[in-house]
Amino acid sequence: MARMRALGAALPPRDGVAVFNRVYLTVTEEVGRRIGDGSFQDPAATEDLDVRFAARYLAAVDAVAAGRRPPACWRPLFQLRRHPAVRPLQFALAGINAHIGHDLALALVDTCRARRAEPEDLEGDFDRVGALLAGVEERIREDLMPGPDLLDVADPLTHLVGSWSLDKARGAAWAAFRALWGLRGLPELTEEFVERVDESVGLVGRFLLTPLPGG
Repeated sequence: MARMRALGAALPPRDGVAVFNRVYLTVTEEVGRRIGDGSFQDPAATEDLDVRFAARYLAAVDAVAAGRRPPACWRPLFQLRRHPAVRPLQFALAGINAHIGHDLALALVDTCRARRAEPEDLEGDFDRVGALLAGVEERIREDLMPGPDLLDVADPLTHLVGSWSLDKARGAAWAAFRALWGLRGLPELTEEFVERVDESVGLVGRFLLTPLPGG
């Protein structure tokens, strides 16, 4: 959280990475509160997963800062972060898409390996975090969508954001995690699978960041 706060303070508010960073910090703070109040069955495992998950986003930030290419899933956000015709909600959803679509499955695998756990050991708290995120996503859309006087069903943004689902993205991440767990003894297949997921998530991110009129 300290890294995210520092990053947010250093970036212009309209920067696309800053928009996502604010959203992710809000989510991370809420998960931290829930860990502290006993909302999770295994708070230590949830905290471990949360840290490993965040580290993948921060690694992408560090890669770009060092002049290296981040994973394909993150490239659209970093490449279009200052585009004047991309709206804040698009930046937020593109970051969430990259982080959940690619990073979450890998963080789940890392957590299971580190804790010598099985997927079913994490599933209950994974679903609890999902319920928390559903409420947060609703607030994000309300905060970042233009007011009803500025947006109607014919606006391209309405169509664009309605085509992406957090719930479906989390379901796909869990399925990818289960597949990776089954492939863990087959490094070549694992590498190919991760690469394909990364590229596919990046393609969705590029779509979410389509420049729109009136942005």
